[in-house]
Amino acid sequence: MSQRLYADTGADVDVDIIAVAMEQGLTCVNLMMVRGGRQLGDRSFFPQNAQERDAKEVLAAFIEQHYLERPVPAVVVVGEELDSGELEATLAEHAKRSVRILTRPTTERRAWLEMAQQNALQALKARLSEEGTQGTRLAALREGLGLPDTVQRIECFDVSHTMGEAAVAACVVYDRMDMRRGEYRRYNIDGVTPGDDYGALAQALARRYGRIAGGEGIAPDLIFIDGGKGQVSAAKEALAETGLSDIALVGIAKGPERKPGFEELWVGQRAVRLPPDHAGLHLIQRIRDEAHRFAVAGHRARRSRRRTTSTLEGISGIGAKRRRQLLTRFGGLKGVISASVEDLTQVEGISRKLAEKIYRELHAA
Repeated sequence: MSQRLYADTGADVDVDIIAVAMEQGLTCVNLMMVRGGRQLGDRSFFPQNAQERDAKEVLAAFIEQHYLERPVPAVVVVGEELDSGELEATLAEHAKRSVRILTRPTTERRAWLEMAQQNALQALKARLSEEGTQGTRLAALREGLGLPDTVQRIECFDVSHTMGEAAVAACVVYDRMDMRRGEYRRYNIDGVTPGDDYGALAQALARRYGRIAGGEGIAPDLIFIDGGKGQVSAAKEALAETGLSDIALVGIAKGPERKPGFEELWVGQRAVRLPPDHAGLHLIQRIRDEAHRFAVAGHRARRSRRRTTSTLEGISGIGAKRRRQLLTRFGGLKGVISASVEDLTQVEGISRKLAEKIYRELHAA
């Protein structure tokens, strides 16, 4: 954990302290925030494609990008000797006031910089350790399932619904030994018989890999499907239609009583079971659980939107525009239900007669 300094100096100047650590081809930038003389916390960043840059270049690039859409403090303390004139001008233009970049701080700011440097180094070592663990798990996964050593990028699909309602398929991405949340995608499933998981899965795969086959995005080395032999067969057919049938495909069927460690893995037409303590299985579980979490969150959001809309759609005289106005004004369906007739009349286009009708129908037993 990062060290923290809570000494309150009484200063009222906002300060960010930024330090860089580099080791074994990995770079960490630690940013510590000090407001009113009090250290509020820090955060570590791991910029991609920084291998060919030195610490000064990484730091300058980070400062330029980090403050594009964030408030700029009055002072930025850094641990490298930068040509700060141009950077100060850029930050000042963004902040609409002067900004100082200090490369040789003293007293408390020097202590904060030393702390940020330690934080960066600790975070870097933790990430290197984690990547070592992930590398071990990925190697074990390849060996356990008989996959080539080239397997790096993995995508996993899960479908979530409630009795077939508001089905959502989710795709999560694991690449460069970490989950890549910025590349996650959800697909609202329509035109499929409610509860048809095979059809829902096939639709999501066709949509995702149809685009990739057309040149949009990166094809994975391996696809996980939450399900067994049937889901794998449906997935194979969908992939074949996109022309990407050469991608390795594995189904993850839950074990007896859905106990972790007893999963049945479908590789082609054969079922494989890895020991509960197998490092490759731990990676599979991590990716599968993340896909499930992401799918469930998407399904719940879609179901909530659909039920909200359908409730108001059932009231004659309420079109799409008025539904939108009501939901916006009262912050959602709960707020509309809680509103009085008088409150409802405050919405543009809602007469007292219509307000009474809305209130009556929303509160009908």
